[in-house]
Amino acid sequence: MPVTHRHSGYVLTDHRITVPLDHADPGGRTIEVFAREVVAADRAAADLPWLLYLEGGPGHRAPRTLPGWLERASRDYRVVLLDQRGTGLSTPATRQTLTGVDDPAGHLRHFRADSIVRDAELLRAHLAGDRPWSVLGQSFGGFCALTYLSLAPEGLREVMIAGGLPSLTASPYEVYLAAYPRVLAHNERFFARYPGDQEAAAKVVGHLREHEVRLPGGDRLTPRRFQTLGITFGQQGRFDTLHHLLEDAFTGDGELSDAFLRQVDAVVSFAEHPLYALLHEAIYCQGAASAWAAQRALGEFPEFDLERGGPVRFTGEMIFPWLFEEDPALAPLRPYAERLAAYSAWPNLYDLDRLAGNTVPVAAAIYYDDMYVEREHSLRTAEMVGGLTYWITNEYAHDGLSRGPGALDRLIGMVRR
Repeated sequence: MPVTHRHSGYVLTDHRITVPLDHADPGGRTIEVFAREVVAADRAAADLPWLLYLEGGPGHRAPRTLPGWLERASRDYRVVLLDQRGTGLSTPATRQTLTGVDDPAGHLRHFRADSIVRDAELLRAHLAGDRPWSVLGQSFGGFCALTYLSLAPEGLREVMIAGGLPSLTASPYEVYLAAYPRVLAHNERFFARYPGDQEAAAKVVGHLREHEVRLPGGDRLTPRRFQTLGITFGQQGRFDTLHHLLEDAFTGDGELSDAFLRQVDAVVSFAEHPLYALLHEAIYCQGAASAWAAQRALGEFPEFDLERGGPVRFTGEMIFPWLFEEDPALAPLRPYAERLAAYSAWPNLYDLDRLAGNTVPVAAAIYYDDMYVEREHSLRTAEMVGGLTYWITNEYAHDGLSRGPGALDRLIGMVRR
């Protein structure tokens, strides 16, 4: 039975449905998917159209704190916040749960956009019957929206995408060859803003080379793991995070402070979203293995090599095989990660012909300086999808949707033209 409660002027109703793990085998193993319906209290009885929100990631649950764009969305929609399979209150996929699964790597192959879309179609039938609904996709949620347009456009009334137009054809290796230069550009932007942080970062790396430093959970902080803090550069709301960490990195006696180590742990640990690490390259795979694409592409960019003696440069949204050795939340998952990286029979996620002939209204925000999604890939994709209009802007970083109602308001206006 749905569970309903009120919060901050909204009525929230929790829903759970049972779905097949493998939609091609509806009589086989099942999992649960959780979604939270949110409607403005003063409109709870109105017959509003439905809006499904697909979170970025992969492997991130839907927001628990009501997002800044919700006030704008709730004027026109009954909003559904989906915990994509394996996340949040849906049946989890973690180191604890996967140990009890036969063939965990095979299990995890069913957690990409195609399965998420088929879950969404069952949820739509459960909530809205045969009425099509609108979709709002943030980042990876936009990837899922394009898969939705490929697999089940009949379920869609309109689609809005924020920072989530991927290449429809690029391999993971090509994705990362394009990504590293963007990360370097964000490094330059960061150190131009905080020139003193170049010396501070080098001091931390030097200390980590000479001392065995342990994070609060007992795992070691290595120089290369410290480098992954650059993942924060791509979000406007977190761009300064690394600067504030470096400000008080050391105690008066030259040790790395407890406060610094705890905050670093919160950024570099994958304990809260292990699926992000496991599937981050798989979300790009179509008919070929990823083969640790980010690690292979890294060799083309010596600027990130700490051994060459140059200035420290931080990596971004890349998953490396050694993370499954150094992060305790990922270490038990290493065998599954290796098998996923070697798997080559991934089905296609996008139907190019169907997308070209698409008639569902689609509006997309493309962020000019997006660190996570290649702008030129997004622009090419925009030209390949029928009925898609886009807005390219440097007003927002990748987290434009969460910065308030402005980005969503513009997308709603665009999709209704």
